Amino acid sequence: MCIRDSQIDRYNNTLLTNVEDGTVDQTTDLKFIGKNYAGYGEIQNENFLFLLENFSGATAPARPLSGQLWYDTSVSKLKFYDGTKWRTNGGSEAATTEPTGLSVGDFWWDTTNNQLYVYSGTAFVLIGPQNAGDGVTQMQSLTILDTAGTQRNIIAGTLNSETIMIISAVEFDIATSNAITGFDRVKKGITLVNTKLASNGVTTPVGHYFWGTASDSLRLGGVLANQYIQQAQGGANTVFATTVEFPDGGIQIGDSQDLQILIESGSEGVIQNVTGNNSKIKIKSTNGSGTNTHSLTFDSGGITPAVDNTFAIGSGSLKFANIYSTNFTGEASQATALRVGTDFRTASASASNNTVAVRDATGNIAANLFQGTATQARYADLAEIYRTDEIHPVGTAIAVGGEAEVRAATIGDICIGVISDNPAYLMNSEAEGQAVGLKGRVPVRVNGPVSKGQAVYAWKNGVCSTITTNALVGVALETSTEEGEKLVECVLKV
Repeated sequence: MCIRDSQIDRYNNTLLTNVEDGTVDQTTDLKFIGKNYAGYGEIQNENFLFLLENFSGATAPARPLSGQLWYDTSVSKLKFYDGTKWRTNGGSEAATTEPTGLSVGDFWWDTTNNQLYVYSGTAFVLIGPQNAGDGVTQMQSLTILDTAGTQRNIIAGTLNSETIMIISAVEFDIATSNAITGFDRVKKGITLVNTKLASNGVTTPVGHYFWGTASDSLRLGGVLANQYIQQAQGGANTVFATTVEFPDGGIQIGDSQDLQILIESGSEGVIQNVTGNNSKIKIKSTNGSGTNTHSLTFDSGGITPAVDNTFAIGSGSLKFANIYSTNFTGEASQATALRVGTDFRTASASASNNTVAVRDATGNIAANLFQGTATQARYADLAEIYRTDEIHPVGTAIAVGGEAEVRAATIGDICIGVISDNPAYLMNSEAEGQAVGLKGRVPVRVNGPVSKGQAVYAWKNGVCSTITTNALVGVALETSTEEGEKLVECVLKV
């Protein structure tokens, strides 16, 4: 405070007030005494007392200035005025045991366990660190270096001084200078301890798991999800689009594993019934009228027809009439040639004149020219084999993209075709992948109602809908009022 004549300036040299001679100014909580004021001693002493006790009282000073101190006796706290409101001066009490006489919001530093508490008015609430046992238990924000020297922000979950998980927004390899036991590569998301790079996402040794329900998983037991057999849409029987392989031990069928299909001696295929006395293996087929008929039987005595003298192979004595019989019964003009009209012609695997075409060692038939007209085809679409990222169900709309050649189409894609089950003509047939129908009529996965003659478009994950986009797939050949996904016969317009 600076007094020049009757003018009183603040510390920042701004005018606070003017004190007239012989008067007392009460602009602030301290009284300013004018020149020649009688009885100034008491006032001056009180001013010093107020400063000494920091205006101690349960009620805030009525005329505060920014920077002024006030000891609030109602909560036993020292406060300061920031120009707008009174604010508490911070601090904490350090002790080995819980202190007494604290107010709501006061801090206590536990010097025994090195932990910070806040007083709620009735009890102390732990702020942290949250130790358990003999070690540190906490979630801690850390900055570590990757192998390129870049700083990475992580959250490390620690139990009893052991880091068991790391949360990260990016994937990186940890630099050796910041080594964390049980970690080498941190993945985007949550990485458990001992989920090393070489383990392909598997935690070893077994000990740490995610417990609960997950909406999706890339792997099960370290095997990619698309490598497992998936049930067909709608709960139907599983349909295999490619060859299914089993070990030489084969498969067993029946409640008592009655029937076995296996490989012996490395390459010998075996079908056997291993239960019962002289158990039989029957061959049945459906005739033209739809009746399921038993025609052939395998048992310990050999191969016999189901009924004597009824089927195309087999004689009155249950011998095979034409194949592997004691006596050859039948008619053959020559053993080395086939009768063609009046001529007998030998067979050849090459494109030789006047011979009967037969398959070569690779199963191919050779000819210089095939002539004729195909009047009909068994199936309805033209298809070609393309490599896919995963096995897609029949009817899935396909677009170019993904890690392989094609993937499931979605909105905005250019659709090239639809996964076909039985194409009329299959191009590139010996390639690996799935048959993609390019032209013709095929079943298409459609979500929501659709009317005959209505266009369907690629919508989401290979499923189509009637929502108009630039990804036209085809035109519906039938009407369906079902709301969910189903197969709808369509003519392709890709």
